[in-house]
Amino acid sequence: TEPLRILVPLDFSPATPRVLDSTLKLARATGASVWLLHVATPDPAFVGYQAGSDSVRDQVAHEYREEHRTLQSHADDLRAAGIEAIALLLRGATAQVILSEAERLHADLIVMATHGHSAVFNLIVGSVSQAVLRASPIPVLVVPARH
Repeated sequence: TEPLRILVPLDFSPATPRVLDSTLKLARATGASVWLLHVATPDPAFVGYQAGSDSVRDQVAHEYREEHRTLQSHADDLRAAGIEAIALLLRGATAQVILSEAERLHADLIVMATHGHSAVFNLIVGSVSQAVLRASPIPVLVVPARH
């Protein structure tokens, strides 16, 4: 039987350490493989409007490199703990990218944070975790942002 395949979308919020801790425990207990996913905001140069000055483009590129380094560092930490972990940095609409990657990777489970916004906020704005919960054909483990 194949090991569990876990997709872990990370937004680098204060909830990230709790998500990684839950993932580590789950992966250790099940021998799972883990894909850490960060969905970066789309590059302004590619979404059909003027990207602005070179300094704006340089800033976007710098942030992208920093996000990549952070994501890679989290994957390295999991690997150091004996977990098979792969880092994926993609651009696009966050919930759609999470769902399409889960399908592409044949993930068995998604582990992600919820930020505990009020019901009114979620009703009006929605949230990435809610969108994933609503549309995911596989189980989603939601880690609360706060204790």
